[in-house]
Amino acid sequence: MNFQQLRIIRETVANNFNLTEAANALFTSQSGVSKHIKDLEDELGIELFVRKGKRLLGLTEPGRELVTIVNRILLDANNIKTLANHYSGRDEGRLTLAATHTQARYALPRVVAEFKKAFPKVHLKLDQASPNEIVSMLLDGDADIGVATEAVSDVTGLNIFPYYSWHHAVIVPTGHPLECIHPVSLEAAAEYPIITYHDGLTGRASIDQAFAAAGLEPDIAMSALDADVIKTYVELGLGIGIIASMAFNPAKDTDLRMLDSAHLFGKNTTYIALRHGHFLRDFAYRFIELCSPSLEEKIIRAGIAPHQEQ
Repeated sequence: MNFQQLRIIRETVANNFNLTEAANALFTSQSGVSKHIKDLEDELGIELFVRKGKRLLGLTEPGRELVTIVNRILLDANNIKTLANHYSGRDEGRLTLAATHTQARYALPRVVAEFKKAFPKVHLKLDQASPNEIVSMLLDGDADIGVATEAVSDVTGLNIFPYYSWHHAVIVPTGHPLECIHPVSLEAAAEYPIITYHDGLTGRASIDQAFAAAGLEPDIAMSALDADVIKTYVELGLGIGIIASMAFNPAKDTDLRMLDSAHLFGKNTTYIALRHGHFLRDFAYRFIELCSPSLEEKIIRAGIAPHQEQ
C-alpha cells in the first residue's frame, strides 16, 4: 500500500468513477490507475468498487469505509508537510483564501491590507468563487479558509465560525419616488422592476422569503452575480436594486441613494469556513483574528481539532 494508491482511490471517487478523469487529475495514465486499484484490492483481499465489465459504477461497502480512512490519511499527510513548513519558516509560506465576490470586494480589503503589512513574505492567494465552489475547494484541500454566506452551513467535514451579520438594502436612482416614502415598504418596492442577485448568492433566498411572507410576487427584472453590476443597471434606470448594504459607498455611488431597509429583510450571517482537521499555519490564525478579533486561535483550534471527529 502506498500514497499513490490512496490518491488514486480519492480521485476516482471525486471524478465519479471515471478513470480517465482520475488519471488526468493525477497526471498519469488510465492503465496505471487501473493497475494501482487492482494491486490494492489484491493486497487487501477485498473489492473496493462495483464493476460492470471494465467500468466502475460505485463503491462496495468496504470501499465506502476505506474512502473515509483514505481521506483522513491524506489530510494528515498534508498536515505533516504544513507542520514542517510552519516550523521551518513561521512568517513565510502560502495562504489560499476562497471567497465570494461580495466578500472579496467589500468585506476583506481591509483585512487583506493589514495581513500583508504584518506578513509581507506570505503569498496570499485569493480565489473568487461561488458558495458551492468554496465548499468543494475547502473539502478538496484547495483552500485554507473560505468566506461565504450561503452553502457552508451544515456541511459534513467543515467547521464554520460567524464572521459578521448584515442586511440587504434597497437602492434607487437619485430622485426616485421611493425616496419620499418613509419608511419604505415591500409593497412599495414591489411596484417597480427589481434588480438583485442570482439565486444562491449573497442572501438572495432571504430576499425571496421576505416578499413571499408578505404575499408579494416581485418583478425580478434582472439578476447579477455582484453588486457592482446591479448598481450599474439601477443607475441606467432599469429598475430599483436590492444589494448587500456594505456594497453601497455614498462617496462613490453618487448617482444612487440607499434607502433605510433593514426592517424589510432578515439578518444574514457571513461565515468563515475551515475544513475539519486541517492544520493551519500561525499566520492563518492571525488572518482570521483580523477578520474578527473574537475568533481567537484557541477557539478555532478547538473547533477544527481532529480528535473531535467521530
